Amino acid sequence: MSEQVLITTTDDNGVARLTMNRPELRNAFNEEIVNQICDTMGRLSCDPKVRIIVLTGAGKAFSAGADLNMMQRAAGYSSAQNKDDARRLAHMLISIYDSPKPTIALVNGPAMGGGLGLIAACDIAIGADEAFFALTEVRIGLIPAVISPFVLQAISPRQARRLFLTGERFDAETAKTIGLLHETAPLAGLDAALDEMTGKLLCCGPVAMREAKDLIRSVSGRSIDEGVMKDTAGRIAQIRASAEGKEGMSAFLEKRKPSWVKG
Repeated sequence: MSEQVLITTTDDNGVARLTMNRPELRNAFNEEIVNQICDTMGRLSCDPKVRIIVLTGAGKAFSAGADLNMMQRAAGYSSAQNKDDARRLAHMLISIYDSPKPTIALVNGPAMGGGLGLIAACDIAIGADEAFFALTEVRIGLIPAVISPFVLQAISPRQARRLFLTGERFDAETAKTIGLLHETAPLAGLDAALDEMTGKLLCCGPVAMREAKDLIRSVSGRSIDEGVMKDTAGRIAQIRASAEGKEGMSAFLEKRKPSWVKG
């Protein structure tokens, strides 16, 4: 490949930034970028120096979803080949969703189709006021199948019924209202909004954030019963006894910054 389809940088605070780098194609993802996101997420998720992972796009778009050339190739696939292709896309989304590190979608511009899946797979989403969104699959006779579990966790099934069925475009304010975005900011202020968010996250214990993510996955959707209460009691007991938990409590009582906060 002559193009570097994914640019990865990590700053001194451990904030890793993954930039999809196909601006001429609105950062549509092909097989190469899918594989690189999977590989890079796996590496960064295991790197103790990395505290936060940010996903964004180069140029004026976040992501237009699947590349048209890839879709044309898929049109000639057998059923088995189509399933394998869908599994690769699912693996990319899961590599983001299952990361033990906080993940942030920095939505610098339009996101269409599968691009919404990338946003929904992240823990936090910050979008430019100028961005717009659409789940356009039905307009070309398809459905947003692989991204649907992630999108449905971000927005309600009621909202999904309209957006999955109409394929209509909606703006950043609507995306925030329905839960796809957590925050919006002018495009020129997007990096400042990111810095504010990463500043909040860097004040928190890395292990505690990892365990908080696992807690959400474990408790969400379960009935509040004896099993859940036993599980959650065990989790708090375990983290209180951990080195990070002890350091955090000591720092709080001694009115000092915990060891994971720089400066």
